[in-house]
Amino acid sequence: MADSLPSSATPAGADSPGHFKRALTLFDSIMLVTGSMIGSGIFLVSADISRQVGSAGWLLVVWLLTGLITMAGAISYGELAAMFPKVGGQYVYLREAFGKLVAFLYGWTLFLVIQTGVIAAVAVAFAKFTGVMLPWFSVKNVLFNIGPFPFSSVQLLAIVLIVAITAVNARGVQAGKLIQNVLSSTKLVALALLILFGLLLGLNADAVQANFHDLWTATRSPAPGVAGGPVPLGLGSLVIGIGMAMTGSLFSSDSWNNIGFAGEEIQNPERTLVRSMAIGTAIVTTLYILINVVYLLVLPLKGSPEATTLAGRGIQYATDDRVATAVAESVMGTGGAYVLAILIMLSTFGANNGIILSGARAYYAMAKDGLFFPSLALLNRAGVPGRALWVQCLWACLLCLSGSYGQLLNYVMFSVILFYLITIIGIFVLRRTRPDAPRPYRAWGYPVLPGIYVALASAFCIILLVAPDTAEYSRYGLGLVALGLPVYFLFGRRMGGA
Repeated sequence: MADSLPSSATPAGADSPGHFKRALTLFDSIMLVTGSMIGSGIFLVSADISRQVGSAGWLLVVWLLTGLITMAGAISYGELAAMFPKVGGQYVYLREAFGKLVAFLYGWTLFLVIQTGVIAAVAVAFAKFTGVMLPWFSVKNVLFNIGPFPFSSVQLLAIVLIVAITAVNARGVQAGKLIQNVLSSTKLVALALLILFGLLLGLNADAVQANFHDLWTATRSPAPGVAGGPVPLGLGSLVIGIGMAMTGSLFSSDSWNNIGFAGEEIQNPERTLVRSMAIGTAIVTTLYILINVVYLLVLPLKGSPEATTLAGRGIQYATDDRVATAVAESVMGTGGAYVLAILIMLSTFGANNGIILSGARAYYAMAKDGLFFPSLALLNRAGVPGRALWVQCLWACLLCLSGSYGQLLNYVMFSVILFYLITIIGIFVLRRTRPDAPRPYRAWGYPVLPGIYVALASAFCIILLVAPDTAEYSRYGLGLVALGLPVYFLFGRRMGGA
């Protein structure tokens, strides 16, 4: 980067080799972590988890294991964040530990589907819940067709949302962080109130008796619309079931690493990165476990897809898997669905703001290394990678149009955890190859805690590879990563980055 800011003659918003601005405080960083993590998943995925494991005890075990893995990852990951507080985050850590090829494969997958796919999926979730209050926004309201793909009012609103958030963030990190702070604070308070109201007003003696009199009898129930009944799970089947169930809970707990992408925009990054990830993941993990306790105190876990009442459908078969909506309606009446819809709209808006703000920084770092389009290695006058933001926006909007983002997210979940696993292994590699490198923070509990993460993440990946319901998705995920190999050598040869 140049040593001076662009001259005043540069048009507003024009791209130039400017400077990142250290505008993110510890509070801003914590809000970015929590806001990026809490999207729509926590309000939905407990239905599928309860179908996979079939009891209150194992439902809570899934969320506790998810919290343990996430916390172990964040605490360990902090060593790399403190060593390399640079823009690009995980891409930079992988580059320093394993070289440009591994780093590029991560960045390629990040751009292809991890970051942009999440942006698209979260935007569609926002639009769907808008439809609770404004029924015009519905996947059934098809405006026209683009080839074989229908274009609905939900997709229209999702694209408008992505473009609007991108436009705000292109104006500078101050604008993005203001939105993030307001929305993250609001939804944290709202989630805490939902937990409080559930504990104080929603206690259902019948649900408590049904859920807690037999905590550990594990069964697997079919998805809505699939014939069959509950099937008892033996030890081996239970382990596989837990692994499959954790796909949803880990996805709901993801994006805690996004703050690392903005390393050069954080004040005192060596300390702030570590603290924000640890505090943010601890807050979210605690809220997630408490919310699931509330679910179990208000609604019976087991239910029937044919039932017409909230209690009859239970957590397993809440309408459209909207467990939180069913709980809110049980506690607050018919108005509860609207309250939850507003909360989820705030939650998804804030999550997308954090994900959009941070993701473009990784593509900027790749471009600086000559491994992505050179024009993305420029900052605009506001000191943010404007072109990278708009390229990310374009691809996320295309994923909305194609309707393929849901499948892509399933395909890539294996790869998401795989790259986390490789990144944590990077701590061991760098301890050996760079023993004297400055480490402002050393991973707490090293080598035990990072080792626990490696073991649990490896077990999760193996389960996804062998479980019949996820093996195909996992192989497609590996295929998406492998597609990056020819692209890497193409960019390396043409851009001089290899």
